[in-house]
Amino acid sequence: MSVTDKSSVPVALTIAGSDSGGGAGIQADLRTFAFHCVHGTSAITCVTAQNTVLVTRVDALPVDAVVAQIEAVVTDIGVQAVKTGMLLTAEIIAAVAQQVEVLKLNNLVVDPVMVSRTGAVLINDEAMATLQNVLIPKATIVTPNRYEAQLLSGLQLHTLDDMRAAAQRIHQLGAKAVLVKGGGMQGNLRGVDVWFDGHKLETLKTAVVDTSNTHGTGCTLAAAIAANLALGCDRLSAVQKAKDYVTTALRYSLAIGQGQGPVGHFFPLLQGNTP
Repeated sequence: MSVTDKSSVPVALTIAGSDSGGGAGIQADLRTFAFHCVHGTSAITCVTAQNTVLVTRVDALPVDAVVAQIEAVVTDIGVQAVKTGMLLTAEIIAAVAQQVEVLKLNNLVVDPVMVSRTGAVLINDEAMATLQNVLIPKATIVTPNRYEAQLLSGLQLHTLDDMRAAAQRIHQLGAKAVLVKGGGMQGNLRGVDVWFDGHKLETLKTAVVDTSNTHGTGCTLAAAIAANLALGCDRLSAVQKAKDYVTTALRYSLAIGQGQGPVGHFFPLLQGNTP
């Protein structure tokens, strides 16, 4: 596909929260789409006041405002893939799921932002239940981290076999494919993800990058998967390419602020300019 032909440029939509620190959320997603030469569009669900150290405030947008953003993009521009991130409330989650159905949105990548990779709960029980029962069944790929996979599967994850069992159980919720991420796992399971699509049960490994600046990795991975789907990749290839992208972005992660910096989404511009 030639990106010089305007009619051939694929479009992806991110439905997620704004990260004022620029490391995750909408900001990370749009940079990831741009890296892949995919035109990025957005529907903001909530606005956060955060930096590399902490989140000081989160404000949800009205449901009607979220729906209006999605409709505005899809009815005019059209999208080839959609990625969801922080949806925050049960009402927003339900509305997004309805839009996916009404607008017949394909290639839906659901990053089920429920629990951080350190185990901090991010949404309430009602929102969790709505995500599990209403949105995930519509997903092309769902990408839970260790703690989200535990909640969705009802299993505790300590071993590779646990991850495989969780992936298969989460698949029963209705998503076409599941990627259980091993970022929160310990020891030799760091950098190991498990893929299940109802047929293939694959263990996907990448090199472990030793950096504390990992803010936004989950958002970035899901956005990269969506970008590759928009480019026409099959589901598993989209995941494998996205994992490679995130691994390299981690190698060029940014030591900014006083806390956990973000990955280097634009690493080609950093190559040769970092130690």
